[in-house]
Formats: sequence, C-alpha cells, structure tokens
Amino acid sequence: MKLNILTIFPDYFSSPLASSIIKRALGAGAVEINAVDIREFATDKHRLTDDRPFGGGPGMVMKVEPIDLALKSLKVKKNVSGSGDDRGVSGSKIILTSAKGKTFNQDTAKDYSKLDELTIICGHYEGVDERVAQNLVDEEVRIGNYVLTGGEPAALVISDAVIRLLPKVLGNEESNKNESHSIPGKLGFSQYTRPQDYKGWEVPEVLLSGDHKKIEEWRKK
Repeated sequence: MKLNILTIFPDYFSSPLASSIIKRALGAGAVEINAVDIREFATDKHRLTDDRPFGGGPGMVMKVEPIDLALKSLKVKKNVSGSGDDRGVSGSKIILTSAKGKTFNQDTAKDYSKLDELTIICGHYEGVDERVAQNLVDEEVRIGNYVLTGGEPAALVISDAVIRLLPKVLGNEESNKNESHSIPGKLGFSQYTRPQDYKGWEVPEVLLSGDHKKIEEWRKK
C-alpha cells in the first residue's frame, strides 16, 4: 500500500511512523509512507495555507488551492464512479480528517487496508474550505466525538489501524483475527501471563486446566 499524508506539520509523523509495527511494515515493503508538506504548494511569498473565513468568524480556515495542488502532485483524484480514480487505478481513496465526518471504526480500517493507495488530508485551524470536501475527497472521517488541535493525531490513528491489517505486517497472521471489534460490538477477552500468582492476584483456574474447550467457552463468555 502507498499511504500519503497531506499536512502542514510533516515532522509530526517522523517518529511514530518509524517505530514498532509500522517500522516493521516499512521494512517489509508492506507500506510506503509519504508525508507531504502542504505549505510547499502555497502560491504566495509567505507560503500561507490558511485565510480568514468569508462571512466572518473566529480563527482561520485552510485554503483549497494548496491542497488541490498537493493532490495533483501525487496524481491522485477523487473517485468518480466508485470503481477507481480518473487514472483508472482501482483501490485509491482520498479522505479528509474532519469533526463532521463519519466515525472511523474497525470495519473502515479493514476497507482501507484493501486499497492500493490511501491519501489522508489533515485538517487544521477552524476547519478546511468546504470545496475540498465537496470536490477533492471521497470521504470525511473523524476518530471520535471530540475536537483535536489538528488532523495529525487522527491521521496517525487511522494509519496505525490500517497498516497493522496489511498482509505480513504482524508477526502472527492470526493476531488480528477474533480480536476486539473484529465483529461490531465484540470486545477482547482478558489475558494473563506469568507469574501465576502475583501479590495474591491469581490467574483463573480454567486457563491452567489445559482443557481447550472450557478455555474457549470462558473466553467467549
């Protein structure tokens, strides 16, 4: 998968996208991550990516033009028919992090993990010019019912949840099966490891029984 992240803070992603499971995914060639600085596509001498909103109001709004130019540089476009973008390449999607977008969940992560290319635009300030949502992206997505200082934390959450589902990323291919939210509303079972008794806090006897049927029933319950 190719993962593009459009942001005004590309350094934000340097450490978390080079650590742990994501580092392994990069090393295995399962994902290619491209953090794109939207400021590089600003057309004025001050490289402004925001401006005051028409109609007045507090704060600033991200401009449409730099985002449009950044997407053009990547040669990605909004899907027109749902079967791929204008390049005729299936499995490409552009999303915008937005407090008014649909809620990201495990099913969404699974859908995104099947794409060849995913582009995430990080919103910021008081929001993004609505023409971006209307004309340049396939979906607006939020990670919860709260407001962040910018879309960068949301982009990290989405990236992590998607990348770990890519083939050969996890050490054990069974690791992402039957886990929390693999079925809507399903939560993971309690886990224990050594020592068996710690400060009088003991591991449930059923897990020590060796009876796999009883253990499976306990875990389901």
